[in-house]
Amino acid sequence: MVFRRSFHEHTLRMRVVLSQLPLSVCVCISAVLVWLYFPATLENPLFLIFLLSQALLLALCIMVPWHRLPFASFLTIPILDMVSIGFGREGAVESITGISVLVVLPVIWLCASGLYPKLAIVLSFLGPLGIVWVPLFVRGTLSEQDFTKPLLFPILILGIGVSVSVLTLSMVRQQRALELKDEALKEALDVSTKQERLLNTVMETLPLGVVAVDGDGHDILMNRRQRQTHALATPPDNDDPNESQLLIFESDRTTPLAVDRRPVRRAVLGERFTDQLVWLGSGADQRAFTASARPMVDDAGKFAGSVVVFSDVTDLVNALAAKDDFVANVSHEFRTPLTSILGYVELILDDPDALDARARKQLDIVRRNAERLLTLVSDLLVVRSGQIVIQPHAVDVAELVRGSVNSAEPRAAKAGIRLSMDIPEALEAHVDSSRIAQVLDNLVSNAIKYSPDGGNVEVAAWEDQDFVFCRVTDTGMGMNEEEQAEAFTKFFRAGGVRNSTIPGVGLGLPISKAIVEAHGGTIMVASEPGQGTTFTVKIPA
Repeated sequence: MVFRRSFHEHTLRMRVVLSQLPLSVCVCISAVLVWLYFPATLENPLFLIFLLSQALLLALCIMVPWHRLPFASFLTIPILDMVSIGFGREGAVESITGISVLVVLPVIWLCASGLYPKLAIVLSFLGPLGIVWVPLFVRGTLSEQDFTKPLLFPILILGIGVSVSVLTLSMVRQQRALELKDEALKEALDVSTKQERLLNTVMETLPLGVVAVDGDGHDILMNRRQRQTHALATPPDNDDPNESQLLIFESDRTTPLAVDRRPVRRAVLGERFTDQLVWLGSGADQRAFTASARPMVDDAGKFAGSVVVFSDVTDLVNALAAKDDFVANVSHEFRTPLTSILGYVELILDDPDALDARARKQLDIVRRNAERLLTLVSDLLVVRSGQIVIQPHAVDVAELVRGSVNSAEPRAAKAGIRLSMDIPEALEAHVDSSRIAQVLDNLVSNAIKYSPDGGNVEVAAWEDQDFVFCRVTDTGMGMNEEEQAEAFTKFFRAGGVRNSTIPGVGLGLPISKAIVEAHGGTIMVASEPGQGTTFTVKIPA
């Protein structure tokens, strides 16, 4: 067990014992050899001092609480080992030669400790030198030859000490570098752990369902709300369904959603989408969700997975349905009395002798406003049904533009707006004239309405590659990017308009868009706040 652990993992006392142990083992082997082959040497007091001092030093290594003493105090042991080896060399000189070689073990200990490296190198030379020189002084043999003959031994030990010191210093530097890296990794791991804990807390707190999938479609993260959502879509007789088996339906709440159009499947394929409406579950527990997905990429820019967010919008969908039903019911209720009012007003106006000029003028105002209310009611019904019926026929679009501009000139003049046209003499197209005229009237009316401080409104029309284009440009209030994105949403009105006295209910643009799309065309908007707005209609000729 002791030798399975790394040296630095042991306690300081055990490290001191392990450092002394090789010399103690060698001393024991030497004692056995002397006892077997040179028993007379055991009677030499110097050799006995060597054996007893080694036993005492090993006992000190085991018994002394080195961790309570100054850290470098254990280096006294290898120094005392050199002295002990000196006694052993002199006591066994007549029997076992080479006892002095044992000095290499305390030298290695000193130099490998990494403490006081310069002093360790000096001692690695002076210690062995003292072992061979001190007896010469004691005996009184002071010839030059006696001093120089044993110099190779301490020089050899010095070389070993220098080598060990260099290797030790290199290892110490590497160890310090590793320790610094280890500390940096621990700090990074600590920060990562805290961030992961924070992320998990945030994910579990979110009122949205969040699921992350890898590039192979396996779930790698799912928060509490998403687990509830997944349980809602799980069939009652299948505890572990795959994507195709989940109860996911179209907006009609009954048609199962095709597998390749299911949010998670689309996300796995790398698609990016926003607010896809789906219904999950069945029966009374069925709920409406919008799903949005964003793909993830790795450092090489390759698809690495996706994050899908589910938001429960059941209450909003139900509220919108209730609103639409209310609008439809109210519109139907309004339509009958308005039609009756208009019928009787027209009957009265058709009789030239029934009214004087003043009464006729007042009834004209009644008729005009009743027609306006009836148009609004019809528009509400169109928006509710979402269906536009068109009857295309050969039409001169240029003439429609002229009619729309001419009708708007009185309002433009009253608002101080310069109204201009840029159209060809004729522009033939196969469209529903009344519906396209409605679109043009809406766009021109809006351009004048939302230019309260005067300015210019230009209406242009042209043909290009079998398509007819109509463009209405004003220099009025303009819209920001968020308002442009919502411009064709039912009942939407820009913030600046809501805070003004400009009338409107936010139905003109949605209806215009529906008419254009019913013709197979598109309508686009470009605007800047305070710089004006441009609407461009593109329809097949």
